[in-house]
Amino acid sequence: MAIRPIIVLPDKLLRVVSEPVARIDDGIRTLVADMFETMYDAPGVGLAAVQVGVPKRVVTIDATRGEEEKKPIAMINPEIVWKSEETAAQEEGCLSIPEYLDQVIRPDRVKVRFLDVDGKEHEIDADGLLARVVQHEVDHINGVLFIDHLSKLKRDRVVKKFTKAAKRIAAE
Repeated sequence: MAIRPIIVLPDKLLRVVSEPVARIDDGIRTLVADMFETMYDAPGVGLAAVQVGVPKRVVTIDATRGEEEKKPIAMINPEIVWKSEETAAQEEGCLSIPEYLDQVIRPDRVKVRFLDVDGKEHEIDADGLLARVVQHEVDHINGVLFIDHLSKLKRDRVVKKFTKAAKRIAAE
């Protein structure tokens, strides 16, 4: 296992729609193990493969908090098959947009279908934080960032700030 670098806005790869995983092999299993290590190290509650530079439909999630027993979930080719009409606003952040948080309105509950690392199909009914993380990570593999759920003004400010920071780093 290895900690992989997390790409940051304005990296254009974050806007790429990730490719489905055709075959779950040792390469995918290694990617998943590395993603969990990277996610826990960051620390975060979710990570999409595209965030570590691999545009594949793979996400890792662990929505546990603090001293709770960890409940890691690897989702390959996840698909949200149902969303509740009820919504909730909650503060979100992103490992690819470090140190920026804002309120995002999302469906309160979702049903997600996916494959695990052994190729077995699962369907999970998620609510609360897990539902939010699932939606956030599925957005990532579809080239969507949480700032896309904000007003154009807020989104433009965030993009501008991160673009300036990237230019400053490149100039050093």
